[in-house]
Amino acid sequence: MLATVFVRDLLLRDVRILDPHSGRDERGDVLVSGGVIRAAGKGAGHGLAPSDTLEVVDGRGRIVAPGFIDLHAHMREPGEEWKEDITSGLRAAVAGGFVDVCVMPNTKPVNDSRAVTELIVARGRSAALARLHPIAAVTRGLAGNELTDLSELRDAGAIAISDDGRCVHKSRVMRRALQYARTFDVPVIQHAEDHDLTEGAEMHEGAVSTRLGLRGWPREAEDIIVARDCILAEEARSRYHVAHLSTRGAARIVAEAKSRNVAVTAEVTPHHLLLDHESVLGYRTDCKVNPPLRESGDIEALRRALADGTIDAIATDHAPHAPGDKDVEFAEARPGMIGLEICAPLLLKLVRDGAVPLMRLLSALTLGPARVVGLPLPRVHDGARADLVLIDPEARWRVGRDTLQSKSQNTPFLGQELQGAIDRTLVEGRTVYTRKEAL
Repeated sequence: MLATVFVRDLLLRDVRILDPHSGRDERGDVLVSGGVIRAAGKGAGHGLAPSDTLEVVDGRGRIVAPGFIDLHAHMREPGEEWKEDITSGLRAAVAGGFVDVCVMPNTKPVNDSRAVTELIVARGRSAALARLHPIAAVTRGLAGNELTDLSELRDAGAIAISDDGRCVHKSRVMRRALQYARTFDVPVIQHAEDHDLTEGAEMHEGAVSTRLGLRGWPREAEDIIVARDCILAEEARSRYHVAHLSTRGAARIVAEAKSRNVAVTAEVTPHHLLLDHESVLGYRTDCKVNPPLRESGDIEALRRALADGTIDAIATDHAPHAPGDKDVEFAEARPGMIGLEICAPLLLKLVRDGAVPLMRLLSALTLGPARVVGLPLPRVHDGARADLVLIDPEARWRVGRDTLQSKSQNTPFLGQELQGAIDRTLVEGRTVYTRKEAL
């Protein structure tokens, strides 16, 4: 639970209420009191006026939706707090509308023990912003050999396991991990990469890598692992999740496995939905990510897979880096970009372009990730926990070093004007972010 503080009641008046859980789309009011939604709908705020105990917000032109859930973020604590720490990362999260954030285990030391998991849980609670959920390592030290003690990690607060950043490459180890995870009903989240095919690779294998003289990373490196793991998950009857899916082939494999009721889910990042390998031209290190940016055909396939539900969730893969990690030769640059604060504003363009319906986009930011890791399903409904985001779809703002809450600014979108902004984020009824105060 978050820290207990005095909270005024809140009335969001005349908003567009969007609830992916029920399919609700209507104009009305949302009244929040005592950490829950007391009433939502037409006339919910009738007769109420601002007072010492009630804040009233004019929500005309705004959208109210459930707060977002990020399945995949890197907070860099413990070990690299100069890039990001848990508090700064959660500030970025609530600025982006996220109320729950799942953090990957490739910290220093690796989150492969009860002590590290408990440290992350405690730091998250003390920040009193978004709720933080550790994802623990599949193997000790992310080395791909010896399984971690999932029973102990689960008791300490881990909600899933992953060796993100490294693929669980050995079939024997992955098979055992899936069988073990089934006992605790937690998903195994795989960074799908055949390291034999990607050794020394810097970007997607294609015309641009040839032009730049960079060793290419073939799609098959992802597709092979996803196909293998779907087979293993089917036999183990375990929950298997594909992290940052990036290829049309992997999307096709996931769709086929789902058609046979294999318990497979998948996520996609904003950058894999918006940027292709040509973004790397000029050796732009801010566009060096893992897996790499693919081709336009992959982007089109990923958008279709998101729209039709093959891809369950959108995840930011928020990966903060210091300038020294990016202002170097391309081969030496660390992969990754930040994403928590700009995820929703970026993806609203897909809605305006007709690529993904708005309700489906919101579902992939809320219901989809909740189902993957077993969190309570978010709702905008009378009596539901008041985890909410207020969105201004028309607001225009520029991504700048002075507008970002993260300690790091490694994003190719720096300096770009975006349409759509998070006006307010509520966690358990507490306003933890307002755009007005941030500005």
